[in-house]
Amino acid sequence: MRTETSAAPLIVFRIGFGLMMLLSIIRFWAYGWIYKLYIFPDFFFSYRYFEWVKPLGEWTYALFAVAGLSAFCVMIGYRYRIAILVFFLSFTYIELMDKTTYLNHYYFVSLLAFLLVFIPIPAGLGAAERRKSANTFYRNALRIFVGVVYFYAGLAKLNSDWLLHAQPLATWLPGRDHFPLVGPLFRERWVHFAFAWAGAIYDLAIPFLLWWRRSRPVAFVLVVVFHVMTWVLFPIGMFPWIMIVSALIFFDDDAHRSIVASLRAVLPRFGTRTKTRRTGPYRAPALAQAAIVAVLAYHLLFPFRHLLQQDELFWTENGFRFSWRVMLIEKAGMATFRVEDRAGDQRITVNNREFLSTFQEKQMSTQPDFLLEFGHFLADHYRAQGFTEPAVYVESYVALNGRMSRAYVDPTVDLTTISPDDPPRTWLLPFEEDIYGF
Repeated sequence: MRTETSAAPLIVFRIGFGLMMLLSIIRFWAYGWIYKLYIFPDFFFSYRYFEWVKPLGEWTYALFAVAGLSAFCVMIGYRYRIAILVFFLSFTYIELMDKTTYLNHYYFVSLLAFLLVFIPIPAGLGAAERRKSANTFYRNALRIFVGVVYFYAGLAKLNSDWLLHAQPLATWLPGRDHFPLVGPLFRERWVHFAFAWAGAIYDLAIPFLLWWRRSRPVAFVLVVVFHVMTWVLFPIGMFPWIMIVSALIFFDDDAHRSIVASLRAVLPRFGTRTKTRRTGPYRAPALAQAAIVAVLAYHLLFPFRHLLQQDELFWTENGFRFSWRVMLIEKAGMATFRVEDRAGDQRITVNNREFLSTFQEKQMSTQPDFLLEFGHFLADHYRAQGFTEPAVYVESYVALNGRMSRAYVDPTVDLTTISPDDPPRTWLLPFEEDIYGF
């Protein structure tokens, strides 16, 4: 069994990944989101166990500059092993600064960058010309990583809201009826179901269609069409382009050699560094292999942690993040906090905008861990304002996937008595419906 292959697929993947990340950082900077999301707000929501990760004030710009520069170095292959490590650390720090900005593709980038830390990829384009210059283990690891994202997104769509009610697409698509020609179709119920079922089938099937050589060209066309369509219809940033570029890893050596040859023709000085101390294939050291296997095992298992919970996943979102559940829920809500002093007669109704941006308040109003964290913050804040024993209560309502709004948090529960380790069902009001699925 052949264990070596051309390094061209890895080189193309490195260039594509670095380019997408560089464009992402430039886009974030150009739209003014660094200031709007990480400097302007006074309060930031933290991930559990990463409460120490905070924005760096004006130095946050430097952090983004480091991420962008390291992405550029990854793209051109300059000090690749150092560059990919620096990118992983800087980008992940950015992702952890405020939970409000969580997106599946940010997590995808962080986890993929961590995987790439253990994959040696030649710096120059010359290695792509050698027939056996890389271990197939690395390329297959990347194929599995990308394939799992698609397949798990498909599994997540096998739920009753998506398949039987076409939600949340039935909520979103009518808002796109302004599109020329096809716009009126987005109000049609059958179109909502067509999109829902086609999306589930696509996600479940596309990894296998990409892996099979005969179906690969058609599958890649489907990848491009699917992601361009989602980019046009929904504001999901760079994710479609990242997935299109990532899907190239499924193509064979000759296709990647052609891409490399085109790059050398257009940019003759790009990647001219072809000398290497290695004379044989880039074999996988045992430690690197073990690390890659561990990352893939985590990648396969962590998304199913919600099965250990008794809560309704879409209601509590306990285990929802980091599990490739893409565009499955639409929540709208409101939350009014009341702070009372148990040792006195002080009482205040909180104006959330005194502490949160509009975007933060929107995210906070529908997610239990946000509500709890903000409640504890308010207790500390008003304790500093003279409340001796502050108690925090919240009156909140949430509408999930087209349902009528209903009470969310038990308004009689003092949030200061709740720990992040307490199951959400102990302080959230019951959903009283069943959403069947994975």
